[in-house]
Amino acid sequence: MSRFKLIIVFLLAMLIAGCAGGAKHESTGEYLDDAVLTTKVNTSILGDSRLKLMQINVETFKGVVQLSGFVDSAAAATRAVELARTVKGVKSVNNSLIVK
Repeated sequence: MSRFKLIIVFLLAMLIAGCAGGAKHESTGEYLDDAVLTTKVNTSILGDSRLKLMQINVETFKGVVQLSGFVDSAAAATRAVELARTVKGVKSVNNSLIVK
């Protein structure tokens, strides 16, 4: 019986360790948080009449939002960055938007 308990404890420890994040990997909780942030930033951008027709891609890793794609003007790129920064939980925004 003792050996069985040891195996169960070992397996549980491995499962918990598998959910931990690192410098290049997100934990399960971080992944879900980032998915929510991505959705909120996309909603914010799509809700702006000046940006909703733009081709802006949003990706998030550990609270850092990456904006990429194409916009019509530098002002549109600046507006997209401003909107992303206003979303609660966003740590920083990397702007890789290209002006057509």
